[in-house]
Amino acid sequence: MRLALRFPKRRAAAATLGAVLSAALLSAPAAVPAAHAATDPVTSVPPAGEHGFPFLAAAEDLGSFGYTESEYFFSGTAASYAKAGLWRSDGRWDVRESGRAAFKSRLLVRRPADPAKFNGTVVVEWLNVSGQLELSPDYWFTRDELLRQGYAWVGVSAQSVGVNGGLGEIKGLKGWDPARYGTLVHPGDAFAYDIFSQAGRALRSPDGPDPLGGLKVTTLLADGESQSAGFMTTYANAVQPVARVYDGFMIHSNSAVASPISGELADILWMPNPSRIRTDLTVPTFVVLTETDIPGAFAARQPDTGGVVHWELAGTAHGDQWAFDLGGPTIRKSAGDAAPKPDCAAGSAPFNDGPGHYSMNAALRLLAGWARGGAAPPSGPELNTVLRDPRTGLATGGIRLPDVAVPTRTLSGERDTSGSGIFCGLYGASDPWNGDADPWDRHDGGDPSDPSFPRTAEPVLSRLYPTHADYVAKVRAAAQQSVDARYLLPEDAAAIVAAAESGPNRSGIEKRRSGARA
Repeated sequence: MRLALRFPKRRAAAATLGAVLSAALLSAPAAVPAAHAATDPVTSVPPAGEHGFPFLAAAEDLGSFGYTESEYFFSGTAASYAKAGLWRSDGRWDVRESGRAAFKSRLLVRRPADPAKFNGTVVVEWLNVSGQLELSPDYWFTRDELLRQGYAWVGVSAQSVGVNGGLGEIKGLKGWDPARYGTLVHPGDAFAYDIFSQAGRALRSPDGPDPLGGLKVTTLLADGESQSAGFMTTYANAVQPVARVYDGFMIHSNSAVASPISGELADILWMPNPSRIRTDLTVPTFVVLTETDIPGAFAARQPDTGGVVHWELAGTAHGDQWAFDLGGPTIRKSAGDAAPKPDCAAGSAPFNDGPGHYSMNAALRLLAGWARGGAAPPSGPELNTVLRDPRTGLATGGIRLPDVAVPTRTLSGERDTSGSGIFCGLYGASDPWNGDADPWDRHDGGDPSDPSFPRTAEPVLSRLYPTHADYVAKVRAAAQQSVDARYLLPEDAAAIVAAAESGPNRSGIEKRRSGARA
C-alpha cells in the first residue's frame, strides 16, 4: 500500500482549534473565599420558572424509552485548589485548598422510571460550555447505550459560563430563566472542581430530595468531552486523590494540555505540556480520542496500564452528524436561534457521519464493567492522521470499525474550513466516492483523489464490491472482528449489518448485481 504524506492547511487549524477553544473559554469571575467550613450539599427542587422546563430538557420523548427527566438544585460551600509542589507531565499533581465560597448549582437527571431497570451505574457529565451555553455532547454520543442498558445520566452545571453566562446571546441559566434559576450562585471556575465533587456526593447521599428517586447507586462515573475533558483530566489527576468521589473517568477528546486548577485563563501557560493521566489512581481512566483530536493530543500519548487505557478512533470527528442530529432538537428547544452553530461554508463537505457513537457505546460499557472490578478495555493501535491511504483517503492505524474497514466513502476528522466559523472544523467530513464530482473535493489528505503524478482517483464501488452480497459479507466479517476485539458491542454490530443488508444504500452498490431486488 502506498501511503500519502500530506500536511494540508486545515491540519494546522485542527491542531490548534482545541487549544484555542479551551484558552478562550476558560475565563471565570474572581473567586471569593468563604469564612466557614464546607458542608455536604443540600438538594432542592427548582421552581417551574418562565419556560416550565429545564434548560437542555430532552426534545425526544424519554418516556417512550422508560425514562424520566427531572432537575434538582444542590448548594453548599465549595473549595478552590492551588498547586502544591511541582506539577510534571506524569499527572501526579498535589493540591492545597486555597479558598472557599458559597455555591448553588443544578443537576439535570435522566433515569429509568422503573427502579428494576436501573443497572446501578450513574454517568455524571460535566456539561460543556464551549458554545457559551451548556451542552451534553457525551449524552448524545452514548445515548443508545445509556437508554437500552438502564444507566442513569446526570448533567452538572459545573462552570461559571453555564450559570452566569459569558459571551453568548443567552446569559447563562440565570439569564435564560431568571424565575427558575435566579437563585443560583457560581463563584468562578476555581471552584468548579469541588462543585463537581459535590454533585457526586449529592447523588450518593442527598441532603434533601433524592435526585435519583431512591435508586441504589453502585458505580459513579465522571465524564467530560472536549473542553470538559480538559477539566476532567485535571480533576482526575489533582482532585480525585483528595475527593475520592468517583469510581471511574471517561475523558473524551481532550488535548495535550489540561485545564488550569485555578480556572484562570493565563494559568494554562503554566500547565504541564504534555499533561498525561496519572497511573497510580485506584479507579480506572478511559481516554477516547477522535481523528480530529490527534493533532492536538498526540504529545500526551502514554503506554496503557492496568488503570489507564486509550483509544484512537479512525474515521471519526470531534463532533459529527450523529451528535448534531440527536442534539440539535434539544438545543433548539431551549436556545432557539441562539443555539451555537457549526457555521460551515455553503457548498462545503457534509459532516462526518462515521462510527464515533458506536465506539463511545462500547467504551461506556467497558468502563462501567472495569470500574466494578471487571477486565480492563483492550488497548488500541495508534492512529496516524498524517500518513493516509491514498486509495481511500482514510487515516491509517487506530481502531477501525466496519465503516472504515469496509469503506464506501472517505471519513475524516479534518475538513476545509475556508469561509467557515470556528466550530465547523470540529465536525470532520464525509466524502462520497463518486468520481471526484463534489464541489468540496480538495485533492489533499482528506480526499483519495490526487492530481499529482501518478494520479489516484476515488475508488469505484462496483470494483471494490462486485455484488451486494459481497459487500454485506465483508461488513459482517468486519463487525464480528470488532466485536471479538471488544471495540464494538454486539447490538451495534447487528445494526451495522442490518443497514448493509437493507440497501441500496450510501454505498451505491446495486442489489441486482447479486440477483436480489432493491
